[in-house]
Amino acid sequence: MHTTQLPAASSLAHHWSLDPSVCFLNHGSFGATPKAVLAQQEQHRTQMEAEPVRWFVETLEPLLDSARTRMGTLMNADADDLAFVTNATEGVSTIVSNLRFEAGDELLTSAHEYNACTNALRLCAQRTGAKIISAPIPFPIESPEQAERAILSAVTPRTKLVLLSHITSPTGLILPVQRIISALNARGIDTLLDSAHAPGFLPIDLKTLNPAYCTGNFHKWLCAPKGSAFLFVRKDRQHLIHPLRLSHGYNSARTDRSRFRLNFDITGTADYSPALCAPTSLDFLSSLFPGGLNEVMHRNSTLLLQGREILCNALKITPPAPTNMLGTLFAMILPPHATDVQSRLNARPTRYADALQDALLKNWRIQVPVFRAAGLDGPSGAPHRILRIAAQLYNTPAQYEYLAKAVQHELHEESKL
Repeated sequence: MHTTQLPAASSLAHHWSLDPSVCFLNHGSFGATPKAVLAQQEQHRTQMEAEPVRWFVETLEPLLDSARTRMGTLMNADADDLAFVTNATEGVSTIVSNLRFEAGDELLTSAHEYNACTNALRLCAQRTGAKIISAPIPFPIESPEQAERAILSAVTPRTKLVLLSHITSPTGLILPVQRIISALNARGIDTLLDSAHAPGFLPIDLKTLNPAYCTGNFHKWLCAPKGSAFLFVRKDRQHLIHPLRLSHGYNSARTDRSRFRLNFDITGTADYSPALCAPTSLDFLSSLFPGGLNEVMHRNSTLLLQGREILCNALKITPPAPTNMLGTLFAMILPPHATDVQSRLNARPTRYADALQDALLKNWRIQVPVFRAAGLDGPSGAPHRILRIAAQLYNTPAQYEYLAKAVQHELHEESKL
């Protein structure tokens, strides 16, 4: 391990429980929850365990109603069109598993989609004979219009559903989803909007976007506890959709709630505290600056652009995407090695997706993702090797400078293999 002292995190880092011996630049993968939010989560758990029967029968439903209303306001959505799920992957699987497709139907997505969500399409295609079409969104990319053209030009009369990323997970691109969804709606094609990264990353207006379905995580950029996410189903589609875990709501005689609400609100004995803490996280982040959550998002975006400039200058790399497609994630294509060197690199044992990530953590105490994404190919036809950084309030420019130094060193060491 290199003996260089780690750069300090920001003055706000004390709000999180992150290990100070690690330079954490990977908020985008799982998020990180502030101590104050974790304390509120523990209060919910303590109250539940004090009298579990009363809590589940009397207390839980009003708490869920309140939390859902708060999050609906954040995303300009009717609270009755929202359900809490554990993560966006569950949200995607819920929609895809409920819809009916036939042989010859086409399910459209792109290579920039999150692999776990695409797996839901793969299983569906295996069971039904439907075909997955991957829109060729380029990377590097020059403009949002390129992504829009790539997706819409892949639509055919057989397209039945489009799984569309709001912000792409592997490449961190903000896609022009409003224009794409509008064009798809005009053609009578439903969109499943994968907004896994969107809450707390950028403003969301579901009434304006008007997708048939949308799902996203509160545990990422809103910093809620793990297991906190939402599923939006437009009213005209709610009769088609049931939760993956069907419970007593399915045949409940209650008439004060829609069947969608009865099915999704309580799906059995589980820990509902992550969902209940989503408003707590929103309130906590909003309290940090006079401008509330909008200022948090602006600060993170500004920091991300600083990190991008530091890394690209140090490694003499042209940014692979324009500024107007970035928020708080940036993915860069690492310089390729010679073919013989790369083949030896590929044979290295690794705990993470790429041995460079292992080396950065072991030698420099930096946690940052390095990976290859199938379909995002370089000129040689092999997938680009991508390093992705995130920007959260606890990060600093000095941490990206430290990362740049570490990557330069490790790439040089790799070239000697």
